[in-house]
Parts: sequence; C-alpha cells; structure tokens
Amino acid sequence: MAADAPQPRAVLFACSLNSVRSPMAAAIAARLFPGRIYVASAGVRRGSADPFAVAVMEEKGLDIRAHRPHTFEDLEDMNFDLVITLAPEAHHRALELTRYYAVDVEYWPTADPSATAGSREQILASYRNVRDGLEKRIKERLGWTPPVSA
Repeated sequence: MAADAPQPRAVLFACSLNSVRSPMAAAIAARLFPGRIYVASAGVRRGSADPFAVAVMEEKGLDIRAHRPHTFEDLEDMNFDLVITLAPEAHHRALELTRYYAVDVEYWPTADPSATAGSREQILASYRNVRDGLEKRIKERLGWTPPVSA
C-alpha cells in the first residue's frame, strides 16, 4: 500500500459476470481483513456460478458455493471507498460511478480463466494462477500484514 494511500474501509471488486474473478477477490480480501474492510463484488452482467472457481477456492479453505452472481444495479448501496476492476468493461462501468459517487477506481487487468481450453488440470491451473495473483495483489494494495503469533 502506498504510504500516502489510506486503507479503504469498503472495497468493491468488479468484473464482467461476477462468477469467477470478483467473487474470488472478495473472498480473499474478506479473509485477510476480517472486520477491518467491508468487501463486496459485482459484475457488469449476471453470470452463473462457476464450479472451477469454487474448486480452487476450496483448496485455500474458502467456500464461495453460496455466492450468487449479481450486477452493479443489484448492490444495495455504493458506499465504497475503492472499486477494483478486473476486466475492461467493469472498469468502464466503474468509471461511470465516479460521476455520481466519491469513489476511487483502480484497474487490475486480470485474465478470465474461464476462457482457458485444455484438460481439467490445465483449466484448474489457470484458475489457480488468477486466485494466487489476486491474493498477492490484494495483500500489497491493502497493506496486509501477517497476524502476530502469541
């Protein structure tokens, strides 16, 4: 986290369909900053649940099976300090919000692993790469530090 950037209190992760990248990012951030940062996710359009995303998140002990994809319009409010967009169309949609809300928007270009072809293991590897890349970036941007052991 940049020294001059305060840690946001509420973060929205956004992608195209809210079925892979943004729910993965939201689950990771919620685990890393429990009770410290409010985290949500949304998509430009509503996708459907993705079993590969569920599988790779379970590998890290995160259960996103209950996640139901939704759109920006489905959000109850827009009281976010930061919107992190993971796909170009989500970035354009988030920038429109800045006309009406005081919110910072950051674009983190993130490949869509659902576009990966190949064997099941190759597809899972693509999802793992996205998951691990998001975790690293979230830790860096939001200033995560490991808990102190007693």
